[in-house]
Amino acid sequence: MGKKPLFSRQDALALAGAICISLLAIYLFSHVQGLQDWGYAGVFFISLVSSATVFVPMPGFAIVFAMGAFLNPVLVGIAAGIGSGIGETTGYLAGYAGHDAVMRTRIFRQHKDGIEKYGPLAIFVLAFVPNPVFDIAGVASGAIKMPIWKFALATICGKTARYILLAYAGGIAYGFWQWG
Repeated sequence: MGKKPLFSRQDALALAGAICISLLAIYLFSHVQGLQDWGYAGVFFISLVSSATVFVPMPGFAIVFAMGAFLNPVLVGIAAGIGSGIGETTGYLAGYAGHDAVMRTRIFRQHKDGIEKYGPLAIFVLAFVPNPVFDIAGVASGAIKMPIWKFALATICGKTARYILLAYAGGIAYGFWQWG
């Protein structure tokens, strides 16, 4: 009997995919200044790229706030929520691939307990609340092998609700700025 490898082939592919998507996201984000002119598609793409970076903050939040002043805030929120939800799967894939290493950390165990107990509802709440460590929730979800469709759906719903409110706030703030 041989030693069990640290990563299975499936785990290694998922981790490689998460790393590649994150690197591509960082590269593309530096080249998307003109996407603001693309309307809702630009909001979707910027949100996707912003959320696809695991543990590297990107300013997608600010784009949603600003675009809420110029486009329909509900549609801005929906486009941003779907893009962001899809982008967050990189964290999930990283957790799916590296679950053995991740399970040793304290912050993982805290998220893992809540996600195991409340499932997609915990993901929805964590996605809705501005949460700088949401990537940990994605990693924990992947590590405990939550079905990816449940993770993605809960993330998209939570992020969409948050971004609709943020886009409305941006529209209101712009209105006050124009008024003053």
